[in-house]
Amino acid sequence: MSLPVHTIDVAPGSNPLAQQDRVLVALLEGVATAAGSGAGASVTTPISGLQLPASYAVQVTPNQDAVAYVTSKTATGFNVVLNPRLAASTLAAGTVDISIFA
Repeated sequence: MSLPVHTIDVAPGSNPLAQQDRVLVALLEGVATAAGSGAGASVTTPISGLQLPASYAVQVTPNQDAVAYVTSKTATGFNVVLNPRLAASTLAAGTVDISIFA
C-alpha cells in the first residue's frame, strides 16, 4: 500500500535522503528463524525477493534473548544473523521483526 507523503523533515546532522522525492519504509513482521545448533551458535536467515535502493538501513528486533545484525546487503535482500546474548545459551526457533528505511 502506498501513502502520499507531503512533508518529510530530515534531522540536522543526518545523511540526506538517497531519493529526494520519496521515502521507503518496509516492515517484515514475524520472519521465522531456525534454532541454533548448540550453545553460542549463531543463526543466519536470508531475506530475499525485495526491491531496495542502493542505500538503505535495516533494524532487526529479535523476539528472544539474542543480538541481531545484518550482513550482505544488496538491492534484493540481506542476511539477518542472530547470536545468543550469552555464550552458554542456545537459540530457539523463533521470529524477528524487520524494519527497512531508505
